Amino acid sequence: MIEPRAFLTGLFQVAIDAASPAKRLARFLPAPPKGRTIVVGAGKAAASMAAAVEAAWSGPLEGLVVTRYGHGAPNARIEVIEAAHPVPDAAGEAAALRILERVKNLSADDLVLCLISGGGSALLAAPAPGLTLDDKRAINRALLKSGADIAEMNCVRKHLSAIKGGRLALAAAPARVVGLVISDVPGDDLSIIASGPTVPDPSTSAEALAILRRYRIDAPARVVAHLESAASETPKPGHPRFQSVSNVLIATPLMSLRAAAEAARAAGVTPLLLGDAIEGEAREVGKVFAGIARSAALHGEPARGPCVLLSGGETTVTVRGRGRGGRNAEFLLGLAIALDGAPRIHALAGDTDGIDGSEDNAGAYAAPDTLARAAALGLRAKERLADNDAHSLFQAVGDLVVTGPTLTNVNDFRAILVTG
Repeated sequence: MIEPRAFLTGLFQVAIDAASPAKRLARFLPAPPKGRTIVVGAGKAAASMAAAVEAAWSGPLEGLVVTRYGHGAPNARIEVIEAAHPVPDAAGEAAALRILERVKNLSADDLVLCLISGGGSALLAAPAPGLTLDDKRAINRALLKSGADIAEMNCVRKHLSAIKGGRLALAAAPARVVGLVISDVPGDDLSIIASGPTVPDPSTSAEALAILRRYRIDAPARVVAHLESAASETPKPGHPRFQSVSNVLIATPLMSLRAAAEAARAAGVTPLLLGDAIEGEAREVGKVFAGIARSAALHGEPARGPCVLLSGGETTVTVRGRGRGGRNAEFLLGLAIALDGAPRIHALAGDTDGIDGSEDNAGAYAAPDTLARAAALGLRAKERLADNDAHSLFQAVGDLVVTGPTLTNVNDFRAILVTG
């Protein structure tokens, strides 16, 4: 007989393992060049990706990557720098500037291996000329609270950066550039992942400015002036530089969801993959998924139990309260409130990097009795949700899911189990 929490936690771990750089990266490495091999990169998986390169590369190797604090891994030849995420800091700025210096003055015989994963946008914090780190920090904080989706946030970030939006590839010319990429964005758009430092950018400065206005973000005058100037524009598709640049996805959310689906099937549970690119306000997505789970439990549609509804993507949270909570915890609380204790339905939602927003948990677990146990402690679920305080509720009832940094990142993982 399946124990729901252990089963869902096991599926989450399968999804994480399927995106492990140690298992995925080596097969995508190019042949060694005639000249030097420089490794640079950024993201929550950057250190483990660098370790995988070191383990598989036999020739000379040098370089540096930047990852989030606490997400480092030991490397012998590639330097690992840790910096702040999601709001950038001086360490991220310094690392980005050092990466730009590393790829200068190379020849066409040299190779730049660029290791990119989710989180790289905030970690590559080199402001465009005329802007400051404080400008980028202020805009980043406002975007994170606004409800803007990842594509919108990264559109703005690219046009305020000296390194993102294809500019790293320009800086490395005429060397060959190979980007090895772990996707954390809906649709696996290479130009959005870590704001596409090695990818031509189809978005425009005018679009970035429109996003700031749409979300009523009060940008400093110099930021507005920069976005109104030609200097802020990024290199576009068709730029000749990108003829010697290639980028390949080595792990994606869909790969991890398919691995979890196979594990569920092997356990005798029917998997239904609802999509790897689910977006929207976290609590509202939770409400929608509650309706699907109720239908499965009551009517056997879209499947009879035991079945598990699997999905990935990246929801958003418009911050109105003062509580603690990442988007996965908020999704799960919205789901639990909509289910209102419905029997036979259990759920887990977590970020595959091990960090839900800026908290110390990956996500949370909800059982039919979760809200009843919270109420017994005097916690009113709807009030907690209104205050964006899902973390505190799940913490109080012992239903947080804590993995620590996983050293990979294929975005959110959601699994809703309907028992038989």
